[in-house]
Amino acid sequence: MAVKQYEWEDGAVLSDHSRKKHQILREYFFQYVITRCQLPKRERFRLAVVDGFAGGGRYKCGSSGSPIIFIEELNRATRAINVHRMVQNLAPIHIECFLILNDFEQPVLDLLKQHVAPVLIEQVEPNDYLTVNIEYLNTTFEYAYPKIKELLQRGKFRNVIFNLDQYGHSHVTRGTLLDIMSSNTSTEVFYTFMISSLLTYLQKDNAKALESQLSYLSLNKFDLDALSEQMNKRVWLGAAENIVFSAFQKCAHFVSPFSINNPGGWRYWLIHLANSYRARQVYNNVLHENSQSQAHYGRSGLNMLAHDPQEEGTLYLFDTSARDEAKGQLHDDIPRVVSEFGDALSMGDFYSRIYNHTPAHSDDIHLAMIENPDIEVITKAGGPRRKATKIDVSDTIKLKSQTSFFSIFQGKN
Repeated sequence: MAVKQYEWEDGAVLSDHSRKKHQILREYFFQYVITRCQLPKRERFRLAVVDGFAGGGRYKCGSSGSPIIFIEELNRATRAINVHRMVQNLAPIHIECFLILNDFEQPVLDLLKQHVAPVLIEQVEPNDYLTVNIEYLNTTFEYAYPKIKELLQRGKFRNVIFNLDQYGHSHVTRGTLLDIMSSNTSTEVFYTFMISSLLTYLQKDNAKALESQLSYLSLNKFDLDALSEQMNKRVWLGAAENIVFSAFQKCAHFVSPFSINNPGGWRYWLIHLANSYRARQVYNNVLHENSQSQAHYGRSGLNMLAHDPQEEGTLYLFDTSARDEAKGQLHDDIPRVVSEFGDALSMGDFYSRIYNHTPAHSDDIHLAMIENPDIEVITKAGGPRRKATKIDVSDTIKLKSQTSFFSIFQGKN
């Protein structure tokens, strides 16, 4: 039987970690729609959004739940895009969204319908360039998934976002995540769980591997009660990130193993799964615009999980001080990555190589390229790129013929 996460019928209380999740989800979804509608010639954009644990739609305080957040941000993005297009003398774009909302509890689903109806009247009906069609489902997500998959295939949706804000960990299997991410290259997933639930699951799945990953804690046996005392320590956050990344790295090309920031104990994870470096690039940037919402413990350059968990390190909160530290590490990391492939790399290949291993903002990465004495960025036409803001995916990043870094790297004087 599914476990209730909230008592929606009595008025669900919005917790601090859920508020942070919603802030990230709201901002990312808005940027997602903006990014996908950048082609000037595109006049129609189709997407599907699946909310697997939709809930009742509104919290006791009046804040929007995830289904309403999606509708609100669709309206905001559509209007912003078309205002920009009008200024540019471009034809407006029409956005069509297929919204699949599932919840196990029938009374909760009925409440969701009551809350969604006035939002559609207020947000969608007055917008001539937005269409939202909704399919309501009432079952467990695992049971609903085959039907969801069939609906997406029948509608030929290529742009799909899943929001899987489950309670615990066991309500979505890794096999289902693998199937979701392999069904379409343009699919992305927001996946929420409690780390304690994940650890219990992984202990049964691969106890020896998990014991090895947690060996630095000097536990005689795997004990969640003992681990709970470690969860407010930064070193625990670093170990947990490695566990999360190891558990899900086969599910998608890009996995963000960051925790909801809670200095009292990092227990809740919101991970983003994507198959495109561009999606991870946008996600990193959104986290910086909403600093303090998520937390990373370890390196801030291009090899974020390469640190000794027994050594005290830096907590990366996607804020100004974290970005300053990242710039220093990027100075050395960027030439090293290029040198692993020879002396040059297309910018697209460079992005594909780095974005699963960095929390850095794209602006910081680009600025580190331009300012680095050992690197040059070459345009498609063959000239040097002068401004960080102008770096393009068609550019080439290249080691300079004589560099201080390359000499050191090769062990030369």
